[in-house]
Amino acid sequence: ASMAPMPWAPTVVSCLSAGTLKAVFFFFASICAWYSGYLLAELIPEVSLSSAVYSIRSIGERPLLKAPTPKRQKCDHWTPCPLNTYAYRLLSGGGRHKYAKICFEDELLIGEKIGNVGRGINIAIVNYMTGKVIATQYFDMFEGDNSGRMIDFIQSAPPKSLLFMVTHDDGASRLKEDARKVIEALGSKQIRNIKFRSSWVFLTAKGIKLPEEIQRENVS
Repeated sequence: ASMAPMPWAPTVVSCLSAGTLKAVFFFFASICAWYSGYLLAELIPEVSLSSAVYSIRSIGERPLLKAPTPKRQKCDHWTPCPLNTYAYRLLSGGGRHKYAKICFEDELLIGEKIGNVGRGINIAIVNYMTGKVIATQYFDMFEGDNSGRMIDFIQSAPPKSLLFMVTHDDGASRLKEDARKVIEALGSKQIRNIKFRSSWVFLTAKGIKLPEEIQRENVS
């Protein structure tokens, strides 16, 4: 049997305040918004969401643009050498972390990386015509008598040879007068000025004349 409406039922609605209506409206609006969002999520393929996340992450992982690194030249020169010339760099050394270095045509002839640098005077002999290294050696000038051995090594250089000389740590303490004379005869202007732990570099040649404009020697 059907129940007759209660006589006080309409009063419930009529007694709803404006705030209650707003609350009811907000509730239904929330339900609608949630359902709409649910439908939208169902319609959008998962791969699109994954691609979007990957793209955003990729942007964050892209490296910052930097200025291009200057092109390296032979023996770390900033500018290339002219045609038909040799590139070289002589560096004196001292202490535990600053080793002497002789580089010729971008080949390290004497240096820490190849393990043939030592305390004293380091010398490399190069064939001027071919640019090929003939021999390298270092001579301790702090301990032992090595001036005679160094003279023999210098004199063994064949004609048309380039000789590169650099000091590492100390190259003067046991450098004898006859050795200074031999180096002086090769064109050195500073060999008599090097003292205990002086830094000295020298380029010379046997049987050929080097250009006048190149720097051949430096001491400090």
